Amino acid sequence: MSSRRTLAVRGSALIAGLALASGLTATAPAVAAERAELTAPALTGQYDVGTTDLHLVDRSRPDPWKPERRRELMVTVTYPADRSVTGPRAPWLTPGMSAVIDQALAGKGLLDLPAGSIDWASAKRRARTGVPAAPGAPKPVTLFSPGFGAPRETYTAIIDDLASRGYVVVSLSHTYESAAVEFPGGRLELAVPGDDHPALEKKALDARVADSRFVLDQLTKIARGENPDANKRPLPRGLGRSLDLTRVGAYGHSYGGFTAGETMVHDRRIDAGINLDGALATAFGYPPGTPYVPGEVAKRGLSRPFLLMGAEGVDQNGEPLKHTHRHPEFDRSWADFWARQRGWKRDLLLRGARHLSYSDLQVIVPQLGARVTPERREAAIGAIDPRRSLAAQRDYLGAFFDLHLRGRDRHLFDGESPRHPNIDFID
Repeated sequence: MSSRRTLAVRGSALIAGLALASGLTATAPAVAAERAELTAPALTGQYDVGTTDLHLVDRSRPDPWKPERRRELMVTVTYPADRSVTGPRAPWLTPGMSAVIDQALAGKGLLDLPAGSIDWASAKRRARTGVPAAPGAPKPVTLFSPGFGAPRETYTAIIDDLASRGYVVVSLSHTYESAAVEFPGGRLELAVPGDDHPALEKKALDARVADSRFVLDQLTKIARGENPDANKRPLPRGLGRSLDLTRVGAYGHSYGGFTAGETMVHDRRIDAGINLDGALATAFGYPPGTPYVPGEVAKRGLSRPFLLMGAEGVDQNGEPLKHTHRHPEFDRSWADFWARQRGWKRDLLLRGARHLSYSDLQVIVPQLGARVTPERREAAIGAIDPRRSLAAQRDYLGAFFDLHLRGRDRHLFDGESPRHPNIDFID
């Protein structure tokens, strides 16, 4: 079994489903008679939230998947907003992206939903489009990278909430690896198929690190008052002044967590990072006997703070697995990293959660009710109470960046908290 389809440390049912959906199958599945309406969870921070998309072109770099083109990216900037100005709530997904995600969720390997089960046209984020940035002091900046093959749009619950806590969150889709990326005018660029082996995963990792560093360069331009958008679309008022690029974090889910750590190895501008259930390797040695190819972050560690947050799963025989550094038989890379990490470190387990609990499926699946069987629900998001899962993720992400980018200790990392009974402190 290939590493990308093994228990979901990097690859996952969502990633596999998105990879299939990127082919936009010609045979349409059955269409649901009644569509579920989704409600985004309320934000927990003190700020209203704004959002805008940027189309960025790296003219110095050929695209690794299509060398005849320059590398181009779509990123979303989500930021604390000026409360005195209102605007329309941003769509959760655009029509082009909703078609891709709809196929992924309809796949037999994930939720087995009829196509059209979700009313994406009415689904809105909490963030509002294009509103001015909040006045006052500049805010710390964080980069977010999604799982392998996943679009940035499938993580809004943890992105929008961190922005409401006073952070500018810049989320990336990695073109031609993400199942689909929608560019201005509705142009949809689909993933380029490739064999599943460590060389491909290393190619993707290198592209992700270069993407992240390039985006940091473009944020520097915005902070100077420039507009790097390829189409020169107007930026929200005050966005440049809101960026404090002396305080930068990185976080991500699955392969995005690996991206955060690996980018920190190569770029000192990033002060602290978080890995949400992602192996730190291009081949992580599971199942036993398969290759193990650790990343530089696993081999070298970091001198800056880094948080590991794992989930539970099952192996090929149905036996339980816990993703922590204390289980090297499953993922050697976390154990290797832990032994070499020189900076602040913690390893937390979100007990009862599954790999995809760190995605928007944690919010979406409970709202689908009986459309999803109990077996598929548990396989996707685990047995954890979804509200507890989301609350824990939001609190620990915010507390980590508060501690290491703002110097504010909320004491959430002193030990296990009765507020979050599903968080186990491994070390």
